[in-house]
Amino acid sequence: MLLNSRTIPLAARLADGGALLGEVFTFMSSLYFRGKLAYANAFGAPPRGWPGALVIAPGRGLVPWDLRIRTPDLRAMAAVPVDAEEPSYRQPLVRDARALQRSLGTDGRAVLLGSVATEKYVDPLTEVFGDRLYFPAAFIGRGDMSRGGLLLRCARNGEPLECVPVQGAVRRGRRPPRLGKEKQPTQRHALPPG
Repeated sequence: MLLNSRTIPLAARLADGGALLGEVFTFMSSLYFRGKLAYANAFGAPPRGWPGALVIAPGRGLVPWDLRIRTPDLRAMAAVPVDAEEPSYRQPLVRDARALQRSLGTDGRAVLLGSVATEKYVDPLTEVFGDRLYFPAAFIGRGDMSRGGLLLRCARNGEPLECVPVQGAVRRGRRPPRLGKEKQPTQRHALPPG
């Protein structure tokens, strides 16, 4: 839709001066990607020289969310199958994951905010990070929209999720109860003098 639109402002920006990769991915996956960016920017503790939020960009590996891309860049990414067995997807991802892994030192860990239910992310990343690849345990059984809402809520409230190693974890499970409505802070109004 974004590549063929003549009316979406983001498509016009992509064709002209470019747009941030995070904006483009947010347009495509909406709430879930917004939640990922908010959470990563709130709680990410990257090693020196790395941004707190990296995006898996097909054919490009791990890239900063604020990378400016144009229409030809998006077309090139769309042409790469997101499949753990596809070399044009896997090789750049593994290359960049190895560079990140070296920067993490012996105590660092990587947190995957993408789906852990399929192998497309898990397989290449566990090849590199092993038991230092973590994910939020609350993701188990949740769909994209629920994960996005949960991540946004946690970022807004300053409450990080418990993360567990991907290796050995149960990655599929029963759907948890829906997220309840957040309590809105009670507003107190000062009475006017007199």
